[in-house]
Amino acid sequence: MAVKILIRRKVPEDKARKMIPLFREMRKMANQQPGYITGETMKNLEKPGEFLVISTWETSEDWKRWVQSDQRKQIQDQIDALLGGKTDYEIFHYGFAE
Repeated sequence: MAVKILIRRKVPEDKARKMIPLFREMRKMANQQPGYITGETMKNLEKPGEFLVISTWETSEDWKRWVQSDQRKQIQDQIDALLGGKTDYEIFHYGFAE
């Protein structure tokens, strides 16, 4: 069953120029992963510096494989260092299915 991953990040203004290339690289790598369907990045109009990333994966196992990969961890570590903390993820599936 397809899942959506929600990632919220608050990016300080002085870190945005360094962060955006990392976001792009992460998306480029995700596009090549088994089970990746699509993704989008949005910037909150009412809260400057707040970004929401929504990605869709065929299964939660596909997402977990990607999130635990060394390739992804390398970029994620750079993002977390700029943000000063760990990134949190939320995993959702469609409807009321279990």
